[in-house]
Amino acid sequence: MSTSPLPGDASSDPTGDATGRFLVQPNGRVRPLSPHLQVWRWHVTMAASILNRMTGGALSVGAVVVFAWLLALAFGPEAYATFTGWMSAPLGLFVWFGLTLALCLHLAGGVRHLIWDAGRGLSPKTADALSWASMIGGVVIAVGFWAVLFASGRVGL
Repeated sequence: MSTSPLPGDASSDPTGDATGRFLVQPNGRVRPLSPHLQVWRWHVTMAASILNRMTGGALSVGAVVVFAWLLALAFGPEAYATFTGWMSAPLGLFVWFGLTLALCLHLAGGVRHLIWDAGRGLSPKTADALSWASMIGGVVIAVGFWAVLFASGRVGL
């Protein structure tokens, strides 16, 4: 009956690593147990993935802002006027623009994932192009939306 080595026991670890963060693959290569940003070479698909996760978090915060808007609407004209006063000020417009940008980037990232889920665009070159297209497209859509709002007079500083 053999005893298993204690976690972090460098004497029994063929990688010589006492942290237990590396393993030896069957082909003899030493690889990280759980890859992270310090291990991987930076590329655009990684940036798009991180951006998609960040925009998802921002949209969660945005849901609270939309809930506050609905709450102000439910509490009557005075509460609604107070809310719209705050949110139509430059800082409020910046918040709305940020939420619009997060929504457009997250939507474009979702379309990119739908394409990948269909088994298309998985080669490195095409995946990079889709990642760039989703990030640039999301920004263009958000800026275009707000340009239309300002040009039509519906929003102003």
